[in-house]
Amino acid sequence: MTIQSHLVELRRKHETLAEMVEKAQRSPGVDDLKIAELKKQKLKLKEEITRLSAH
Repeated sequence: MTIQSHLVELRRKHETLAEMVEKAQRSPGVDDLKIAELKKQKLKLKEEITRLSAH
């Protein structure tokens, strides 16, 4: 897998997580810890995207 294709996949996963976070925040009764975990995963992906983009 090339770095470029890996970046595309990471961006797709990041977008999916962003949608999941938005949906969870709009849904009453969703556990705040679940939202925080989704945001943490999203941040890790963003950091990885940034790191790989710098190469």
